[in-house]
Amino acid sequence: MQCELCGAPIVGPSKTIQIEGAELCVCVRCAKHGTEVQQSRRRGAPQKKPGVAAPQGSRRRPRDVFDLMEGELVDDYADRIRAAREEKEWSTLDLAHAIKEREILVKKIEKGDLIPEDDVRKKLEKALNIRLIDSAEDSTSTGGPGRVTMTVGDVISFKKSRK
Repeated sequence: MQCELCGAPIVGPSKTIQIEGAELCVCVRCAKHGTEVQQSRRRGAPQKKPGVAAPQGSRRRPRDVFDLMEGELVDDYADRIRAAREEKEWSTLDLAHAIKEREILVKKIEKGDLIPEDDVRKKLEKALNIRLIDSAEDSTSTGGPGRVTMTVGDVISFKKSRK
């Protein structure tokens, strides 16, 4: 067995210590670099509370991030945000106050260095009256309101009817 701190072979009993939240199995010399963990908390020991049994089959399904997604963030989000802010004649500080965020966050988003999280994105959309999500509905409705778009099937049926 090797010391997880210095890599030397452990001769005799090993010590389990905690350094910066990590539990390590170390030699006696390296044990002074951390706080020794009690025997009951050693790795491999079950950490169950006495008298409390875990319910069988009640494991919750982990949340999938993709279930919460509405669409994809547009590629030119930084330009759209900057243009909308300048159109309102706001400084980055004014926009930061409007969305209750820090000015440095707004500057990084406008430079394209930072992709806004969903809550910040929604605040930006509301404050600037813009859309930053490219949803499926936006890409399919290219005809505009009241316009009928022609499909390949329409062209085929039109050519058949002319013969």
